Amino acid sequence: MNNVLGIINLHEDEKLLKEITRHRPLAAVPFGGRFRLIDFVLSNMVNSGIHHVGIVAKSKYRALMDHLRSGKEWDLARKRNGLFMMPPPDHIHYSNSIYKGDLEHFHNHLDSIKKSQQHYVLIAGSHTICNLNYSDVFKFHVDNQADITIVYKQEESCPEKYFAMATVLKVDGENRVTDMEVKSDKAAGGNICMETFVIAKELLLQIIEDCVARGEFDFIKEGIIKNLHRYKIYGYRYDGYMAKINSIQAYYQANMSLLLPEVWTELFSKLGPIYTKVKDTPPANYREYARVQNSMIANGCIIDGTVENSILFRGVKVQKGAYIKNSIIMQKSEVGSGAMLENIICDKDVKITDGKRLVGDPNYVMVIEKGMVV
Repeated sequence: MNNVLGIINLHEDEKLLKEITRHRPLAAVPFGGRFRLIDFVLSNMVNSGIHHVGIVAKSKYRALMDHLRSGKEWDLARKRNGLFMMPPPDHIHYSNSIYKGDLEHFHNHLDSIKKSQQHYVLIAGSHTICNLNYSDVFKFHVDNQADITIVYKQEESCPEKYFAMATVLKVDGENRVTDMEVKSDKAAGGNICMETFVIAKELLLQIIEDCVARGEFDFIKEGIIKNLHRYKIYGYRYDGYMAKINSIQAYYQANMSLLLPEVWTELFSKLGPIYTKVKDTPPANYREYARVQNSMIANGCIIDGTVENSILFRGVKVQKGAYIKNSIIMQKSEVGSGAMLENIICDKDVKITDGKRLVGDPNYVMVIEKGMVV
């Protein structure tokens, strides 16, 4: 897929994740013990043979740049092509709600798209977790002589709250997309758009320029939905594991699902590997009173308490007598002696002092924000 330019579009709705995106973009949110959300889409592109990848950053992207660095871990630190950033221009202040839509951002970086040597573009977001070989999608696109191909996942039945704000497709017997609904209440039991698109570069440039000229700035609403009957738009059905991270509950459930062997195997072992930033930390240290059951414990952790059905990121310390159940504890957090956590998400650098008891509801988990001391 050397003829495909990858664009990771980080213009994603974060309002239902504000507790963990206050200081970082959604793409930089930690996931699965040692990864960030962007690792999955970026690894999928690299494993599919895409080696020219642009990151459309919206705001708060310092943490993202620190994670990606030169792109070396993804083999994207190259003299030609490789990884490049597409930051917002200085005069755009998205934090002050002067944001019109992602096509405005695309339009500000037309030169970067035009000068690429590739003839096709694959656009994807960071909030969809899957292990997908995009070469299959590209072949489907070419074989059907499609103008645009949209990747979707058919969900027979799924709690609506886990797919809040999802875009839903209708597809006919020939795989043509006949209708789309944004932020639909029909997400449960529908064709969930994975917000992954394949399109010819020239057509993408045309759509961007035409929409912006008419004062339209939303790629899905104005660029695709308004053109459903103008272009040949096909749906590619993906049948593997997929999670959409668009709410705190969805984030929690997606992490907890990694404790199922079948999910872990499919996401990390079935196809290509998922790459991430390498950190030289020692193995986890299990001390005298450590008791761990059905949990993921990352490097650098020191465990001297009880951990059940939980995910601990790098460098977490669990003191003697502490009890952690059904929880997510991010990097360098510390749980004091005798403390109890159940159905909790602790962001980075959180300190739970001795003897504290924090219990959330499985359907409404409690979030302790970054750097807090409880």
